Amino acid sequence: MIELLTETAATQEPQRIRGLEMPWNRVMGSTEGPAGAARALGPWHPQEFMAECVETVPEAGGMMTFVFRRCDGAPLAFRAGQYVNIAFPVNGEDQEPVDRSYSLSSSPTEPWTFSVTVKRDAGGLVSPWVHDNVRPGTVLDMLGPVGAFHLPDADRRARYLFLAAGAGITPVMSMLRTIHDLPGTADVVVLYHGAEAGGFAFHKELAYIASVDSRVKVFYALGDRGRPEEWEGFKGRLSAAMIDEVAPDANGRQVYACGPEGYLNTATELLKKVGVDDTSIYMEFFSGDRQTLLEYQAELAHAADIAEEIAEEIADSAEGYYESQPAAFGMYEPGYDEDGTLQASGLPLEAVDPDAPASTEAAAPEAATPDASSFDTVGTGSLTLSFLRTGINVRIDPEEHILEVAQRAGVRIGANCKEGMCGSCKVVKLSGDIDMNHQGGIRKREIDAGKFLPCCSTARTDMVIDA
Repeated sequence: MIELLTETAATQEPQRIRGLEMPWNRVMGSTEGPAGAARALGPWHPQEFMAECVETVPEAGGMMTFVFRRCDGAPLAFRAGQYVNIAFPVNGEDQEPVDRSYSLSSSPTEPWTFSVTVKRDAGGLVSPWVHDNVRPGTVLDMLGPVGAFHLPDADRRARYLFLAAGAGITPVMSMLRTIHDLPGTADVVVLYHGAEAGGFAFHKELAYIASVDSRVKVFYALGDRGRPEEWEGFKGRLSAAMIDEVAPDANGRQVYACGPEGYLNTATELLKKVGVDDTSIYMEFFSGDRQTLLEYQAELAHAADIAEEIAEEIADSAEGYYESQPAAFGMYEPGYDEDGTLQASGLPLEAVDPDAPASTEAAAPEAATPDASSFDTVGTGSLTLSFLRTGINVRIDPEEHILEVAQRAGVRIGANCKEGMCGSCKVVKLSGDIDMNHQGGIRKREIDAGKFLPCCSTARTDMVIDA
């Protein structure tokens, strides 16, 4: 009788409600005012907060999970797949912190603690420091949640294909944990590419979820590197045949993919081949590989007065997963008018006589602010942007984003996501007013100090910018 009951239980499928719905969805759609506790669990907007590390968990593949809780006791409300921006005191508590963005790997269904998973990059600035220094009791300044790569708040069909390579499993893990925690029908296929057989992070938990949740199937693949003889997963790089084998109905699924730029570029082309529409594909990019960033660093070196500052920032961002968002830095393209290419004229250099007598003043006089009225003016528009370091005035219309116009005119500003999320284009506004619609890439203290993100800002008045 016991054997019969066991067999019957194993063959019966759970009865579920249709589709998936996030816990906060009905609160957000309520016509009546929800209770304070319910409002606190809705991922309304990014917040600045302090968080304390309460646990560290080593993962395979050189990764480490750091579990945090907010110091104010509030839950962290977020959507599965989003990330937080963290300020790390890499250079000491008395120095300016270094900001990095990391995906949340935990589920928003357990909001009283949250996790980020960091891959160590031996040549990086931040990730080795994080692995070596963040311990239970460490308190860090954070901003979040941010990011548009996440599961929908409600999905009546809930048919997904998750593609992940390397550390790209991190936001996918948050999505998978969320689906596993929620009631409702779903059909989820995970295809996870790794570099070595023992390097798949979360592999024990993935195996457990797949064994107890009939809605989830997990497949593993090793690339072109050496594979052990006993390997039973897929072999080789991502291919259309591989996608067809794990998800022959891929064109009927929502596809979420995360990994290095080359992997995602390949995935984009392959998904088109198997019939997946662009509107069903969602991707989260890493930064470009180190060689790409070093080439960009060399190109920036031509602007001698700003190369060191920007090149170091870009080189740092070559670290592993999410140390900048998303794939490629925007290379400026010169604009054109009826006279040809618009050129930026640099500030004139002044020779200094080393034999000149020292000043008798108590303190050296400050360098004079360049006179913007002497700069060349390019472009058209009703407002003027004066870029002091570059030595150029750029005309702009109020509806145009400052970064795009500046880069066309030859102003070199590092840029990455161009959506106000990563903060890589941050510059100082010396005067003038803007409208900024950022997605968490800048903190209030930075705004108060005069910084802004030109990628998501428009000018309201004439401006003077330190770039």
